[in-house]
Amino acid sequence: MKTFKEIVAEASKTITELMPWDVEERIKENKDLMIVDIREECEFSRFHIKGSMLVPRGILESACEEEYEDAIPDLVDGRDKEIVVICRSGLRSVLGTQMLQMMGFSNISSMQTGLRGWNDYELPLYDIEKKELDPDDVEEMLSAGFCSAFMHPDRRTIVA
Repeated sequence: MKTFKEIVAEASKTITELMPWDVEERIKENKDLMIVDIREECEFSRFHIKGSMLVPRGILESACEEEYEDAIPDLVDGRDKEIVVICRSGLRSVLGTQMLQMMGFSNISSMQTGLRGWNDYELPLYDIEKKELDPDDVEEMLSAGFCSAFMHPDRRTIVA
């Protein structure tokens, strides 16, 4: 049996990874660059890169195929476009990037260190209302965990 970290380590050998400052340069150089954020909606609404596209990991594959209700036209038609896949820490994005490669995406990479690294480098992040956030506020949100109230409800047993 393999652990999540072992699976990610294996997958990272098969993909291209960029550091946040490289992604910042790619954004400046390629106005058609697609940033695909594969975190959950509750994470994305807290903070994200301006212009990024939310495609939660759970629907990533079907979002790329025209025949599914989750299809996203930009992804369906994006197999030859430059795409950077991002997540919170750079782990989920490795697996998402590997999957998209297997699905025929040819110019795709994962952002190493994820939005944690982006924020550490003090690159701009925005909330759902398009307001730029202070890096210290984002760090506080990152330290608090993500969407824990939604993702991990209280599982205490009620005894009557």
